[in-house]
Amino acid sequence: MVNRVEIPGSTFKQIRDLLLLTITMSKQTEKLKKQLLEISDVINTFQSEAVQVKIIDRLLDTMIDWEKDGEEFNRKSMRLQSSEEHSRQRDSIRKPGATKVLNQLLQTTYFDQPHSIADIATYCKDQYDSDFKTSELSGILLKLANESKLRRERSEENNRFEYVKAS
Repeated sequence: MVNRVEIPGSTFKQIRDLLLLTITMSKQTEKLKKQLLEISDVINTFQSEAVQVKIIDRLLDTMIDWEKDGEEFNRKSMRLQSSEEHSRQRDSIRKPGATKVLNQLLQTTYFDQPHSIADIATYCKDQYDSDFKTSELSGILLKLANESKLRRERSEENNRFEYVKAS
């Protein structure tokens, strides 16, 4: 005769969660071993062991942060997050990129008047809560000018480029 042991529901759930965590960590360990083998030649080119350790540590942190398939193991909080929960968090934090913001500005009357790159960056920060460097915007603005969506003109006041909607 087999003795049965009753396990309370909350304890059973904790055991199940622990088993899922162990399985996930095991799969991640195998994946990590494979990835480390692939990059070992590059890592070994650095003669300093301290540099090698620092590189591997940063790589591991990056891999953990960017792990997206299935469930993600969050090392800092030591808990499992579903990929759906992670996506919701990521999307709520993510801001639109410079290209998207500039294309949105094109749909408004903003470019009816000429604006310098510095003016555009300040406007993006104030109106879109997007803090772009002028170097991030310059290439996109040049592309929009080359596509004839904007016109690029030199300012007579300061000899810098200003951007206005193409007629």
